[in-house]
Amino acid sequence: MAFQTLRYDVAGTGVATIALDRPEARNALSDQALDELLAAFEQARGDDAVRCVVLTSTHEKVFSAGGDLGQFASEDPLISKYFATDRFVRLFKLIGGLGKPSLCAANGHVLAGSLGIALACDLIIAKETARFGTPEINVGVFPFMIMALIYRNIGRKKATELMLLGEQISAREAERIGIVNRVVAPDEFDAAVDEWARSLAAKSPLLMRMGKDAMFHQLDMPLADALEYLHAQLALAFSTDDIKEGVQAFFEKREPRWTGR
Repeated sequence: MAFQTLRYDVAGTGVATIALDRPEARNALSDQALDELLAAFEQARGDDAVRCVVLTSTHEKVFSAGGDLGQFASEDPLISKYFATDRFVRLFKLIGGLGKPSLCAANGHVLAGSLGIALACDLIIAKETARFGTPEINVGVFPFMIMALIYRNIGRKKATELMLLGEQISAREAERIGIVNRVVAPDEFDAAVDEWARSLAAKSPLLMRMGKDAMFHQLDMPLADALEYLHAQLALAFSTDDIKEGVQAFFEKREPRWTGR
């Protein structure tokens, strides 16, 4: 599929890179951009050659400025706006249920709705110069669509502070409060992203899918239900050839040869 708002590429390592590519609009998340993100992630999910997805940006300083404010203020009927914003819901669910690890390479500022997309990814590596925030309240909007992801990743008081004050924080502060996994200097950023992406892509795709699905589904279960569900998933994992191959490779001190069975 040809994309106009992003770039899509799959490397021989099994790493698919989705790069937001609307630099003139600071990668604002227009309806078209969200539709293409949905299509790109669907394409990655359905491609057996893809073992890991990296989400990043072609802009030097901005990952994404968030939702397209022009569309927010349009004269479109309310029902049209309601169905349009459903794209965020579908995208968050798609990334969470991707069945493959996702890594957000935050090479620039991650603001407003784009913070939700970054948090939907499994891991986030941030360039030291990046900033994070939910400035919507400053223009009379509120981060409704990403609130659930914010509260599931950040402590309640800090999450509330971000949303109510609308202030931006540094990458180091984002790491401290749990938004970011790792912060690296600009000259080390690409190598750090590549290292993690290759490592993720080298794991058993079958066990990675089972583990990812389990992580996503147990998230909001009561503890007793989660334990029973995870117990069953472990039993299923024991039935796979990949778990046997992984253990055998460990004892034989060699790299495992995954079959996906």
